[in-house]
Amino acid sequence: MIYPVLTAEEAAQFVKNGMNVGVSGFTAPGCPKKVPAAIAAKARREHEEGREFKVNIFSGASTNDPTDGELSRAQALNYRTPYQSLGELRNHINAGEVHYNDRHLSELAQEFRYGYYGKMDVAIVEVQSITDDGELLLGTAVGNTPTWLQVAEKVIIEINDQLPDTIRGLHDIYVPLDPPARREIPIYRASDRAGKPTAHVDPKKVLGVVRTSEPLGLVSKFTPVDDVTRKIGENVCDFLVNEMRQGRMPKSFLPIQSGVGNIANAVLDALEHSDEIPPFEMYTEVVQDSVLKLLESGHCKFASTCSMTFSREAMMEFFSKPELHDKLLMRPSEISNNPEVIRRIGVVSMNTAIEADLFGNINSSHVSGTRLMNGIGGSGDFTRNAYTSIFLCPSIKKDDCISTIVPMVSHVDHTGHSVDIIVTDQGVADLRFKDPIQGAEEIIEHAAHPVYRPLLREYLKLCKKNGHILMNHDIALAFHSTLGKTGDMRKTDFAQILEKLA
Repeated sequence: MIYPVLTAEEAAQFVKNGMNVGVSGFTAPGCPKKVPAAIAAKARREHEEGREFKVNIFSGASTNDPTDGELSRAQALNYRTPYQSLGELRNHINAGEVHYNDRHLSELAQEFRYGYYGKMDVAIVEVQSITDDGELLLGTAVGNTPTWLQVAEKVIIEINDQLPDTIRGLHDIYVPLDPPARREIPIYRASDRAGKPTAHVDPKKVLGVVRTSEPLGLVSKFTPVDDVTRKIGENVCDFLVNEMRQGRMPKSFLPIQSGVGNIANAVLDALEHSDEIPPFEMYTEVVQDSVLKLLESGHCKFASTCSMTFSREAMMEFFSKPELHDKLLMRPSEISNNPEVIRRIGVVSMNTAIEADLFGNINSSHVSGTRLMNGIGGSGDFTRNAYTSIFLCPSIKKDDCISTIVPMVSHVDHTGHSVDIIVTDQGVADLRFKDPIQGAEEIIEHAAHPVYRPLLREYLKLCKKNGHILMNHDIALAFHSTLGKTGDMRKTDFAQILEKLA
């Protein structure tokens, strides 16, 4: 079948106001780059003519500026899920101008197949190539693309000529059957292949092909490791080494999942330089530049991921080294983040927290409990099902004015039931085997910054001992209210607050 060749502007004409639109990719890699921007330009024209034009965007995770950025600036986004990380879109969401549904990344594809969101009108997918019978070689991420191709009524294809032929074989496309026909996912090690190297679309769905020549790996490099993140990495490494020594973790080690950002990179750097951590596998959702170093050195034997979230330099380096290609597979996000597989193979999860409270509850998505940062992402998928779940954060921020260890988190993404370990630059708080009060004391002594330990101990003393968990409702959020009033949590005065309430 010969597919019509379209300009991005021609393709955008197929997208109408109110449509559900699925986009390929997971984080910026693999996302379409021309058609979403053309849709934004169409929206501006429609608005100038006095007509409403907004669409609902469904993705694998965050996207890129041509999608979330351009559509936000054009006031063309009505609804967005499951994750975002672009400041411009975040501002629109926090202003109530875009409806945002924060979802576990492993769930969205199957929820769409279940019919929760209605029909998908159009999917826009970046690929390396498409055959006449609809076999697609995807790009540098998978995300929810295989399901979008399955459920979308129509599909627009962006063929990016910057994607090399050598990307063939790096994908493992497996879509589970839906209940009651679902079977076990045949992955028993991070390196097991469960599906095919290509995705498939019914050729009759394809509206046309847009040819692009867009650079790969435009992800910004993260800040280098500093004293605080280095200490967090070392603390994680020391904890894992001790787990092996104590027999709580196999001496052959276990697959790890690492989140995104500076702290995650610092942890991977510490693992690379440890003499006691053996070469390991990764079963994760994103690989960054630091993982490329681990693959090259042999410290990481294999990386299962959903997205190659590399900088441009690292992306070019990866494709120039075919010997690395047998060490990596990209899977759909409902497989890379699948609870069944995570629990079966014993993944050790490591994710970043905005704040943690004295009873192990974690806020990973909302600043001060209200302002969305990025979202829960895949942290819940891994945390709830990990062999050992670890959360990481610096103990203080903003020149000591903010403690990341608080009496009660302002928003809960992960309850203490799912959290095993909290690591800061101060040390390791091990919450396993402890009741809530013992856990609170552990967190104060080993995770909180010394500046805030007296205040945290004072809070516990002011709590009424009338139950399993210590709680004083009048002052539980005093750190946050004081920060809002004075800009400095250190100025929290529990006694004064209680006196005013008396």
